[in-house]
Amino acid sequence: MIRGRDGSQKKHLIPSLCVGFLFLVFLVLYYGSFFGTQGNYANSAIEHGTKFSRTIGWSNVDNSELGKSDESIFSQEGDDGPVPKSFPVCDDRHSELIPCLDRNLIYQTRLKLDLSVMEHYERHCPQPERHYNCLIPPPAGYKVPIKWPKSRDEVWQVNIPHTHLAHEKSDQNWMVVKGDKIVFPGGGTHFHYGAGKYISHLANMLNFSNNILNNEGRVRSVLDVGCGVASFGGYLLSSDIIAMSLAPNDVHQNQIQFALERGIPAYLGVLGTKRLPYPSRSFEFAHCSRCRIDWLQRDGILLLELDRLLRPGGYFAYSSPEAYAQDEEDLRIWKQMSALVERMCWKIAAKKNQTVIWVKPLTNDCYMKREPGTQPPLCKPNNDPDAVWGVPMEACITPYSEQIQRDSGSGLAPWPARLTTPPPRLADFGISTDMFEKDMELWQQRVDSYWSLLGSKIRPNTLRNVMDMKANLGSFAASLKDVPVWVMNVVPEDGPNTLKIVYDRGLIGTTHDWCEAFSTYPRTYDLLHAWTVFSDIEKKGCSVEDLLLEMDRILRPTGFVIVRDKKPVIDFVKKYLTALLWESVATTDAQANSEDEEVVLVIQKKLWLVDEGTKDSA
Repeated sequence: MIRGRDGSQKKHLIPSLCVGFLFLVFLVLYYGSFFGTQGNYANSAIEHGTKFSRTIGWSNVDNSELGKSDESIFSQEGDDGPVPKSFPVCDDRHSELIPCLDRNLIYQTRLKLDLSVMEHYERHCPQPERHYNCLIPPPAGYKVPIKWPKSRDEVWQVNIPHTHLAHEKSDQNWMVVKGDKIVFPGGGTHFHYGAGKYISHLANMLNFSNNILNNEGRVRSVLDVGCGVASFGGYLLSSDIIAMSLAPNDVHQNQIQFALERGIPAYLGVLGTKRLPYPSRSFEFAHCSRCRIDWLQRDGILLLELDRLLRPGGYFAYSSPEAYAQDEEDLRIWKQMSALVERMCWKIAAKKNQTVIWVKPLTNDCYMKREPGTQPPLCKPNNDPDAVWGVPMEACITPYSEQIQRDSGSGLAPWPARLTTPPPRLADFGISTDMFEKDMELWQQRVDSYWSLLGSKIRPNTLRNVMDMKANLGSFAASLKDVPVWVMNVVPEDGPNTLKIVYDRGLIGTTHDWCEAFSTYPRTYDLLHAWTVFSDIEKKGCSVEDLLLEMDRILRPTGFVIVRDKKPVIDFVKKYLTALLWESVATTDAQANSEDEEVVLVIQKKLWLVDEGTKDSA
């Protein structure tokens, strides 16, 4: 009897243990993946994200096969898929979340990073179980941003409720709080009297005509390292110069957010251990005004990264105490830096007061004349200077191609002819002049069609910050040349590296993997153009819903999305409009008897505010 009772208990115990184990697994999935965040919004976000990731799958470098299916999710018929009626709203503490630059992620996952080389300011993306599957809320009282060009000089304080920079930099005229606005007088650490006068001073140092830095169109693309609130880049625009203003999400973490709110091109990035996401020979001019970078560290590896990015004959303007101060430490740094750039074959083009400007050689001749064993060495022939996504920097000099050596320069036309002149590097892709011109014609027609579809929804100053999520040759951006916008041209990291063509045309952009979050703050773009982007990431096994949420994160309220893709993709995206609080503005139909014809869907994001845990349209 006792033995029989023990056997019966064991039979009942095993299923009970299984149920208990499954319950524990559920609790871990439900509560353990959201950085310990509490609250109804966070919990419902995890629940929804977990269900969806099991159905479609998430993807990154480590688990690209997870959740992939032979059947396209876009071709599935019926409404059996996990289409939510609404998305939860993230906690308002995450209103400025940048998933791949989230320092909380670093702390919570205990990543072992070398702070001395700025690894903690580089991209570290969350694993799928740590994704925020919710809508990022705007700050309380958010207003539609002030329009360009007025926005260059003032923004709504409520949109970026951070005034610590105004107090910290009060003696440098960076920004001033005035009532309900933050005003930008154009000052900087080394240009207290305004960026405009400082830019004219740089042009005067180089003897450029009329003290205009664009040098009759020869200087078009500028890299501003440690840009602050990007007043330098903002004031360059009036000279037909476009700057990529670059700064990390550091102790002055909102400086890039201010730049983008102002309508100035900017990107969150850092000179750390990885190459910047730009191809070689992208910029005619690099600038560092008291950017707090140790250019001598690790055998000058950071300065050599600038060397990779500068075009033949490109300039580096350096405004810093080392250029003019006379104390012992500054003199030591200046002596060592001067020796380093001399070995790199840079020459002093001008030096005055607080600023020195170096110029890079036009050819390889100087490199060939160096003594054997001179440091830094030339990069090895197998070192691709245009490979940038996650590629470590190397302390070596990038030599020029045979074409540049032969032409004594990059052979680019001055701006604005540069925009439509076929650049020499087209040959790297086997693209003929005829193909290049046809691409321009095609995209001009498409952009004209887009503007017709947008119709009364936009006025001349409605749009400012635009992103082309799959830029190819940059012809979408080139077609907007007469519109007062700037375009962040994004080239996928796993496709043809056409970003160098984009830069050769006098445009700017970056490389990116759309299976990950983009390096920008929420609410920073007015228009996103997604040409076959959804089809591409589905092939990689990434979550389409994850991309939709990311697009919502970076899109400004009342901003627009243009999706150009196959009809099944368009139909799929339409299912999510209600959940995302987006609304359809217009759509075009595919041509009859053409399965591959692309359909266009134009969407607008509603302005909604959080009020005691509810979403209210404004």
